Amino acid sequence: MTVDSGKVVVFVTTSGEEEAEKIASLLLEQRKAACVNVIPRVSSRFWWQGKLDSAQGSLLIIKTRAVLVPELTEIVKKAHSYTVPEIVALPIVGGNRDYLDWVDQETS
Repeated sequence: MTVDSGKVVVFVTTSGEEEAEKIASLLLEQRKAACVNVIPRVSSRFWWQGKLDSAQGSLLIIKTRAVLVPELTEIVKKAHSYTVPEIVALPIVGGNRDYLDWVDQETS
């Protein structure tokens, strides 16, 4: 197991598949992500402006280096339709060393 790989998985929910594909393309073209999975349909329930709400959308699962999260966040915020988009980065604490090396190569 690799500990503190310097890589992260970032979750971003979007208003739908079209917005998800647009953001995924931006991140990949600018080399802020090595891989982006697009899950076309997710249902979200959340608190918004003091009341429970829900929405249908898409989910991006982004693999990148931790040092790129601030730039990635800015790109997503500029391209996103939500006032407060979900952008959550979780550390990758282990995994296939070959894959993690590939993430480095593709985002350098």
